[in-house]
Amino acid sequence: MSKIKLGIIGIGNMGSSHIKNSIDGKIEGVELVAVCDTAKERREFVEKTYPSLKVFEDATSLYKSGLIDSVLIAVPHYDHCSLAIEAFSYGLNVLVEKPAGVYTKQVKEMNEAAAKSGKTYGIMYNQRTNPLYQKLKKLIENGELGHIKRINWIITDWYRPQAYHESSTWRSTWGTEGGGALINQNPHQLDLWQWMFGMPSKIYAKISFGKYYDIEVEDDVTAFMEYDNGTTGVYITSTGEAPGTNRLEVACDMGKVVIEGGKMMFYRNEVSEREFNKTNTIPFGRPEKWDCEINIKGQTTNHPGIIKDFASAVLKGTKLLAPGEEGINGLTISNAMHLSAWTGETIDVKNLDADKFYSILQEKIKNSTVVKKENNTVSDTSGTY
Repeated sequence: MSKIKLGIIGIGNMGSSHIKNSIDGKIEGVELVAVCDTAKERREFVEKTYPSLKVFEDATSLYKSGLIDSVLIAVPHYDHCSLAIEAFSYGLNVLVEKPAGVYTKQVKEMNEAAAKSGKTYGIMYNQRTNPLYQKLKKLIENGELGHIKRINWIITDWYRPQAYHESSTWRSTWGTEGGGALINQNPHQLDLWQWMFGMPSKIYAKISFGKYYDIEVEDDVTAFMEYDNGTTGVYITSTGEAPGTNRLEVACDMGKVVIEGGKMMFYRNEVSEREFNKTNTIPFGRPEKWDCEINIKGQTTNHPGIIKDFASAVLKGTKLLAPGEEGINGLTISNAMHLSAWTGETIDVKNLDADKFYSILQEKIKNSTVVKKENNTVSDTSGTY
């Protein structure tokens, strides 16, 4: 088999993009053969635009068709896990859009189903294809930074106006999207954080809900993270700032690394600060440093890169850049931030109280203005895929 036979569930913004990239031949090792959506107008759009594709109204029919060996799930967040679990039961390989889910209890079930199936399981963490973050991860793993003292990430260039929040019925509510900036825009950065620096041990967060927009979920977040080895981190994000900032700063024994504006600077100490401190006798002395712009090779391959990588794993058994099992890590950080803001407590990330998070989330859903307004159930207001 030279290509996987792929089906895509969800013909929204991301699903449509995946369809176009596949049809345009931008993804090696992939033959897109079928798509699925519960919305009639979206199915009709595909039938008219891409007549070669088989179109299905529901996921089960697609799974049973025998046309595909792999599926890409690009639907509203609450449906990721249930659709993936069902796909594994039919012996299909699964690539799921971010986030893995809305709450960790749900994602654990998906991970267990994946492990039991033995099939290839990936997640659309396309920012892992960015050579800037790949380079920083390599520097950390090779010990070239020494001990990391502090991590600061200001990621506020996810600006989304009110019109965005009103562009779809499932956006920006507890009952239909499961959160705001943390669950929609920031899964990529939260994944990169744990991918490069590992999982923090404690999180304390202050979050504003509907600070800038007429929404019930978060649009402004400041979180403080602690690690068992003494490393600390501050994570700041917002969808209400324009033009916003994307600056990652890592203070370490060997100096400081800054990623901003598409480049990486390493302000490198000639010797480790800790070693310098042991021998220095000058009151205002400091290590000599070199200002180094790190040469970054390669291009960010984004979503097509992750799909190509997934296809290679299915066809050749290569190692996944973004294994699906790792989706729970960034979500755990996100859940911990929400739980801290809801309770005012510092959260033990390693022993996250998943039941407590789920219970509070259900209260948020119960009191959702959208659910009340439509006088309907959560599943009925979750939108199409």
